[in-house]
Amino acid sequence: MPGKPKILWADDEIDLLRPHILFLETRGYDVTSVTNGADAIGQADQTRYDVILLDEQMPGMGGIDILEEIKQKAPETPVVMVTKSEEERLMEEALGGQISDYLTKPVNPSQILLTIKRLLDHSRLRTEKVSRDYLQSFNRITQALMNPLTHAEWVDVYRQLVHYDLELKGDEGARKILEDQYREANRAFGKFIEDEYASWIHARPGEERPALSHEVIPRYVIPKMESGKPVVFLVIDCMRYDQWLELETLLYDLFDIEKEFYYSILPTATPYSRNAIFSGLLPADIAKRYREMWENGEDDEHSRNRNEEQFLRDLMKRHALDPKIRYEKLVKSREGHEFARQTDAFVSQDLSAIVINFVDILAHSRSDSDVLKEIAPDERAYRALTRTWFEHSWLYQAFVEFARTECTIVVTTDHGAIRSLRSTKVHGDRNTSTALRYKYGRNVKCNGKHAILVEDPNAYGLPKNEANTNYIIAKEDYYFVYPTNFHHYQNLYRDTMQHGGASLEEMVLPVVTLRPKA
Repeated sequence: MPGKPKILWADDEIDLLRPHILFLETRGYDVTSVTNGADAIGQADQTRYDVILLDEQMPGMGGIDILEEIKQKAPETPVVMVTKSEEERLMEEALGGQISDYLTKPVNPSQILLTIKRLLDHSRLRTEKVSRDYLQSFNRITQALMNPLTHAEWVDVYRQLVHYDLELKGDEGARKILEDQYREANRAFGKFIEDEYASWIHARPGEERPALSHEVIPRYVIPKMESGKPVVFLVIDCMRYDQWLELETLLYDLFDIEKEFYYSILPTATPYSRNAIFSGLLPADIAKRYREMWENGEDDEHSRNRNEEQFLRDLMKRHALDPKIRYEKLVKSREGHEFARQTDAFVSQDLSAIVINFVDILAHSRSDSDVLKEIAPDERAYRALTRTWFEHSWLYQAFVEFARTECTIVVTTDHGAIRSLRSTKVHGDRNTSTALRYKYGRNVKCNGKHAILVEDPNAYGLPKNEANTNYIIAKEDYYFVYPTNFHHYQNLYRDTMQHGGASLEEMVLPVVTLRPKA
């Protein structure tokens, strides 16, 4: 740990503890002392401390209240509660407030020192262990990437990479290695998709392939309806697996959780992937069955996704089902709060389908806002921002309300997103579509190393609007830029969250079943 470890000690009798503070300072610690809760909260807001020592009984705010405030500002900082009492109620409140340890007065300097060293060493040892585990796994993952992998093995590789992305903290050297391995994995994954995807689309019954977008409801939702309990189906638009894991940690106490995975269809964009989910059809079949709906909608996420409720009802009829259905799309905060207040109305249906757009809005907002780019400059901060929203959101409150019922909740997403860092030139006419990670039009062309060229849309289950229509789908973290004003648009779109392409983050998606704990 660089520099002296920083300790904050809050006690209204801090003058009596000067010998203890001097003892810690002679052992190499930088100790800041305060005499009340307000000052403790202010210091925690201004400075990152390695350990906070907190007197349980001080005039004004009590230790538990101070703890709650500090944890909101510095949730990962270890807090040691110093108390005059071992009353069970107090300890339960303190432990519920996530203290790292507690000491009973009077305390002696050696006792304080040992507690601090244990907490700091625990953090250091954990960081070292995670780094060591990853470096040992690095060779196994690298070896795996050198060999052909099945779709299930790709899920395992992705889960390992996400695990270490979440756990590696404080070792920037190991994180740099992980980032390079992520990039190498996506390079190999793009080739895998290019080689295998068309065979999945045209696979015969019984042939080995992953579940795809149009099979999510038949495979993961309809079987849950057979229990007779209401099913709530939540589609969180543009949610990556690593983002879900951040949300999931807040739901452990409420639900038993079962996780599976499916692959988004291509392009990994809402007009294709989410329509496929609700219709149970590939885009080419949607365009045939609902020709007027498809052709009248422009290629954006609002026009071609106006008919999800009808798609869902038609899908149920094709499966000879006639459930009571409620469908909602939640875009504005007001709609979300209303949803959280009406959970009883949703569990009174056989199937409730709710589309939640906030995470997608967050991704687009980060692309457009310099402020959000500062707040979330990388994937770690982007995840943290998602978690912060969820923890204080109407969606979390809805989960709390659903946990009090006997419903089954199925949570998934239509596609993920990737931080687009590399540009590649694309050529097409004025009628070519405008998305950054996929395009279609007449004779669209680009660098074949950076994208999948789909010359026959039928091979990918995609509609063909006219002769010579083809698609290009970006691989890795590339985004398409036209040669005209190339550098301007290259800089404009670099480091934005995009979707539509073929990457692990966009295609490998969780399907999570939540059952309220008894």
